[in-house]
Amino acid sequence: MASTVFNGTDLVLKIIADGGTLEPLGHSTSCSLSITNDLPEATTKDSGGYAEVIAGLRSFEISFDGLVDYTDEGNSKTNADGIISLVNSRSKIDFSFGTAVSGDQLISGEGFISSIEVSSEMESAVTYSGTITGTGALTLATN
Repeated sequence: MASTVFNGTDLVLKIIADGGTLEPLGHSTSCSLSITNDLPEATTKDSGGYAEVIAGLRSFEISFDGLVDYTDEGNSKTNADGIISLVNSRSKIDFSFGTAVSGDQLISGEGFISSIEVSSEMESAVTYSGTITGTGALTLATN
């Protein structure tokens, strides 16, 4: 049964190099999906003084954050070191964004890791954050 309002812990970002088996992002603490619709201006003298636009290109990005654990071999492909390897090799990735609950929406697609940052603050856990820039269309499905 599909989720109603649900806990953010249940929403999981999974990634892998193009064509592989998706794996949850290692030690993830947050993820967000942003979809943009470019709206080129279409205002004419007939617009009565109001701006008009048309639908243009759509694009999307996924931002993510997590904790660094270089010893976690179970997440070695999807933790900070694995993600850095994906950037270094310029690999296209596959991803899914959703819950594991039957009936919930699952969003998937392809993209590239456009940024990865590893940060450390005194007396705090080392973290990583990054962005996936989408290529092609998103696929919307139901679990």
